[in-house]
Amino acid sequence: MTRDSSCIDPVCTIRTYSGEACRHEHNHAQIMMPLQGRMDLEISGRSLFTDTSCGMVVPAGAAHCFEAQAGTRMLVIDAPEQAGLERLRRFAITPSCRALVDMGDVARQLSVLLQLPLVLARRGIDLGRLDAALDGALHEDWAIARMASLFFLSPQRFHARLRELTGMTPGAYLRKRRLDAAVKAIARGVPLELAALDVGYRSASALAFALSRDRQVGARELRRQAGGRTRVSR
Repeated sequence: MTRDSSCIDPVCTIRTYSGEACRHEHNHAQIMMPLQGRMDLEISGRSLFTDTSCGMVVPAGAAHCFEAQAGTRMLVIDAPEQAGLERLRRFAITPSCRALVDMGDVARQLSVLLQLPLVLARRGIDLGRLDAALDGALHEDWAIARMASLFFLSPQRFHARLRELTGMTPGAYLRKRRLDAAVKAIARGVPLELAALDVGYRSASALAFALSRDRQVGARELRRQAGGRTRVSR
């Protein structure tokens, strides 16, 4: 276990993690606001997490373990002990918080973060697990209740948590995964009709309409691209 030195003035940094795990403690408080990804922590025997919907204050001297998902990016402020930083707390990250990244005044950043509303401990959503489940069965029906059951959440709580994490409703998130998979399949030369069935659309025309609406790609262009690739492959 490593112990970091204390700091005199608040210091703000943007940190990127590559999936590493660590155990340490430091003589200063630490405020963490994830910009991307998720970090799981154990602090004083409590299992916690921080992601793009909730940040965390780790008080000075609190020994903690953490494991970050690969690609996690986090705004971190190391600050000396002061009011508001003396205890462990989690706070809700609002859309306006993104502006803190470009704010040069660390004291102002800290002040804004300390005024954010608290959140209670709650079950999280592992987007990697969700993506794997969806991608493995895109042709099947994915009601919100089915997605929510992966994380032992009610449909209402799952809907709210996914909106916080991604800015999308469950329906929009599923549609994006389906269209991403369809575009890749068509690029490999899979016929439009088969690609539609593979990703959960009832017909080629339904998939073509969705791609035209969401990706601005017409059915004729898709068929031409797929047909051209098929002829080349022969």
